[in-house]
Amino acid sequence: MKKLFVTLLLLAALVATAGIYWSKQPIVDATGQTIAFTITPGSGVSGASQQIAAAGVPINPDLFTIYARLSGEGGRIKAGSYELKPGYTPQRLLLQLVRGEFAQEALTVIEGWSFKQMRRAIAEQPALKHDTITWTDQQVLAKLTTEYTQPEGLFFPDTYLFAKGASDLQIYKQAFALMNKKLNEAWSKRDLSLPYRTPYEALIMASIVEKETGQKSERGMVAGVFVNRLRVGMLLQTDPTVIYGMGERYQGKIRKADLLADTPYNTYTRAGLPPTPIALPGAASLAAAMNPDKTEALYFVARGDGTSHFSSSLNEHNQAVNRYQR
Repeated sequence: MKKLFVTLLLLAALVATAGIYWSKQPIVDATGQTIAFTITPGSGVSGASQQIAAAGVPINPDLFTIYARLSGEGGRIKAGSYELKPGYTPQRLLLQLVRGEFAQEALTVIEGWSFKQMRRAIAEQPALKHDTITWTDQQVLAKLTTEYTQPEGLFFPDTYLFAKGASDLQIYKQAFALMNKKLNEAWSKRDLSLPYRTPYEALIMASIVEKETGQKSERGMVAGVFVNRLRVGMLLQTDPTVIYGMGERYQGKIRKADLLADTPYNTYTRAGLPPTPIALPGAASLAAAMNPDKTEALYFVARGDGTSHFSSSLNEHNQAVNRYQR
């Protein structure tokens, strides 16, 4: 009996040693390819192991199930989409599943995009679950806040990471929260002499600066011009607001009739800021709107090389227009 007991102990030790060795061997060597797999909710450790193997991961599902249970981690595996990287061992795979290290996708929202363009990019991202695709803009916004009625400008342009199969609402939530954070930070550091009553008005200005500026280095000067115009009660007269107000009617050119056609966004016919932002401004435009350059300029005109000529008088401005535009 004693000899049998010793034999059983030796066998158990051999099995344990073999298990430890097995758990530390690469499932796919370093020269192999990444393998994607998905674990559905409620699978349990056995079901998860079967799904991993069925996706093409070269692992014995029964052996992995036993290993996961003996480790005490079998009940902590999280459902979701994953990727097995070359060189991963069963031990590392189990850790990935327990931590919920989901496969990551990325979506980039570009500075200066409209909310409409952002929605299109999200709708065209195949790795997202499109929960909001049939919602109106107001329905999307209602899931995020009751403070605003229009979504334009309220989402920060950045690259957002998400797990495959995540709801598209997650992107909107991340971008909205980040814009709130960036806007509040910029507002707290603003020039207190600026003619903005609220952070939202500063956001509107930042969106105009975003659309009016080709060179980041000129954002402060462009903001300075528009702030000067607000201070003296001069019309902003900025083409991007007119274009935004035209909507689908804009086909690449602004005619004189468009400048005369009154809309809430026509800053040639209406004084002050437009009612909402006209684009999604980035960090540089937010900073420029909150702390514009100190300048006496009231005008600027494009030189044709991506930069602008700034003028403090109408006479100087007209000369610049003749030089660079006519």
